[in-house]
Amino acid sequence: MKINQLAGNGTEIIIGIVGPEALEKEIMKALEAFPNFQPIFLHITPSTITSEAIANLIDKAEVLLFTEFPTYFKAKQLVDPSIPAHYVPLMGTGLYRSLFLIKSQYDIKSLTIDTVEEKYIQRILFELGEEGYSLKSFPHSSQAVSIETMVDFHQDNYQTSGSIAITGIQEVSLKLTELGIPNEWVIPTYQDLIVSLERALLATEARKNKESQIVFGIIDIDKFDKATEKYETEHEVQMFKLKFQQMMLNYTKLLDGHLINSGGEEFSFITTRGIFERETRGYKFIPLLNSAKSELGVTISIGIGFGRSAAEAGSHARLALRQSKELGGNVCYIVREDQSVIGPVDIITDTQYEKYDLSITDAELLQKAEKAGMSAAYMTKLMARVARHKKFDYTAPELATTLNITTRSAHRILLKWMDANLVDIVGEEKITYKGRPRRIYRLSFIIEGKE
Repeated sequence: MKINQLAGNGTEIIIGIVGPEALEKEIMKALEAFPNFQPIFLHITPSTITSEAIANLIDKAEVLLFTEFPTYFKAKQLVDPSIPAHYVPLMGTGLYRSLFLIKSQYDIKSLTIDTVEEKYIQRILFELGEEGYSLKSFPHSSQAVSIETMVDFHQDNYQTSGSIAITGIQEVSLKLTELGIPNEWVIPTYQDLIVSLERALLATEARKNKESQIVFGIIDIDKFDKATEKYETEHEVQMFKLKFQQMMLNYTKLLDGHLINSGGEEFSFITTRGIFERETRGYKFIPLLNSAKSELGVTISIGIGFGRSAAEAGSHARLALRQSKELGGNVCYIVREDQSVIGPVDIITDTQYEKYDLSITDAELLQKAEKAGMSAAYMTKLMARVARHKKFDYTAPELATTLNITTRSAHRILLKWMDANLVDIVGEEKITYKGRPRRIYRLSFIIEGKE
C-alpha cells in the first residue's frame, strides 16, 4: 500500500485515485486533459485494502476514482464515503484491446471472465463478426470474494477446457501468470480514463454547486421580555443588546456570512451551505447556543433554512425557527430545500438528531394527527424523536424527558393520543414512595409506522 501525492498550486480539485501502481503512468497521461485535478495515488489491491487507508484518503480528497471495481466494492463496504466515489467501468476500448490481443496470440475460443460483464464481451464479439466463442463467467454475483477463489475458478476451467482467462484485477492476472495459465488483464485505455475523469469532475462540480447553496439563519432570544427583567435601567438593557449583537457579529464572521438586525431580539444571517456544514461539523454543533447561555445568561432559538433562492431559504428558516420554539428553545432546527427537517442541534458535539418531513402527504398520518388535535408536522416531529430512542413504552415523565418537555405537557399529549386511540396502556410502574402508580403507555401508532 502506497500513497503518492503530487504537488499542486492549491487551486486544484484533489482527486484520490485508488488502484495498482502499474496504471499510474497511463492515468497521468489522461490527467493532462484535466488541469484542475490534483491527484493523490493510493496503490492498493482488493487484498490489501483497509478502512484506515480509505478514510485517510477521503479526508484529503474531494472525489475518489477506483481503477478496479472489486477495490471500489470493498471500499464501499468498509467505509461510507462522504465524498463522490466512482470506478472505471471495463466496458469500452479496454475490452476491445484485450479481445484483440487474445485473438492475435491464441487460437482458442474458450474464455473465462471475472469482474467484466459477459454481455459487453458478447456485444464486442458480435460487432467484430467473431463467432463460435464459449464464454463462462465467474459464478458469484457479489464481488466480496477472495482473489484465491477467482484464481481457482480460472484454473479449474483452464485444466478442464483449456480456456483463457479475462480478468479485471491485476492480482488475479499475476497469480494466473505464476501458475502458467494464459490470461489477459483488462486495463482501462486512455479513452476509458477520460470518460471516467469527466464523470468525477462533474460530481465535484455538482458538490460545489450544493456547497454554494444559500443558507439563511434566524436567531431569536427566548422569552426576551423575561430575559431583560433583571436589568434595572434602560441603559443596562441597551448594553445587553449591544453585547448580544457583538456575539452575533462574531458568529457571522466565523461563518463568513452577512448579519442582518431584524430589530429587537431577532437577528438573521446569510452564508453558504459548504461553510455552514464545516463550522457545524455536519449539523452537529452550534457553539453559539452555549455562548449565549454562559456569557449572557439567555437561551436562543435558531432556525436554519436551505434553499435554491434567498426567498426559499428565508421561508425555510422561519419554519425551522418555529420548530425550535415548539421544543422550548435553546436548540437549532434546519429545514432543507425539500422541506425535510433535521434537528435538534444543540451544544453537545455528538448529537444524534432526528429527521422528518414538513410536507406531509400520508393520508393515514394526517388522519391520526387530526384525531389527536395536532398538526401533521408536529406529530411527525414527535414520532421521529421517539423513534430515535427505539423505545415505545413510556410513563409520562419518561416521555417528557424524551421529548424535552414538561411532565404536564407529556400528560396532555398522552391524553390526546388516548382519545384518538393511538396509544395503549400496557401496565403500571410501582413506586416506592406514596402516590399513584404511574401508567405505562405503549405508543403503538409509532411502532405501526415503522413496520
